[in-house]
Amino acid sequence: MLGGIVGGFQPSLVCSLRRKEDTPFINFGSHRAKRKRKVLSFLAVIFEEIVEDCINCHGLYFFEFVSCSAFLLSLLTLCVYCTIAYETFGKDKVNKVNFWTMLIIGAFFLIASIVLAATSSGSAFEKAACVFGFFASGAFLAEFIWDLWCSRKQSTEERSENPGHTQGATEDQPLNKPS
Repeated sequence: MLGGIVGGFQPSLVCSLRRKEDTPFINFGSHRAKRKRKVLSFLAVIFEEIVEDCINCHGLYFFEFVSCSAFLLSLLTLCVYCTIAYETFGKDKVNKVNFWTMLIIGAFFLIASIVLAATSSGSAFEKAACVFGFFASGAFLAEFIWDLWCSRKQSTEERSENPGHTQGATEDQPLNKPS
């Protein structure tokens, strides 16, 4: 069936387009999580910007800085995954930076949401910003935990004690040497 040209493409090209390692942004499950983080942090930014009056504005300003930074870093991460920069920097480096970035952003978003909840005057927009801040911090930290779990699972699979149940060089030797 793939012996000739299929749909205007050579068979080798059709097969290479289906391989996951050739297309870095094929993992749609991971990108759904990245889009959700971006949307949640963007909604937190919008609701925080709508707040007109505040009694103690320091918590609101800190939340504004963290939510805008989280949104922009999420956007940057998504752009890196969807462009040639992913291949340029290397999969391992990009994933490692993403791994630690999600932890740091999630922790700061959680702290900023707690500070905003503690210092808010109780307006509806402040409450909405706080709720979306908690949701966004949960999304960032959930992705960190998921990546941690997947990396642990992968490292245990790679570090199998005896992968093919083959005998080692010492197992082939007799216990007692004949005299």
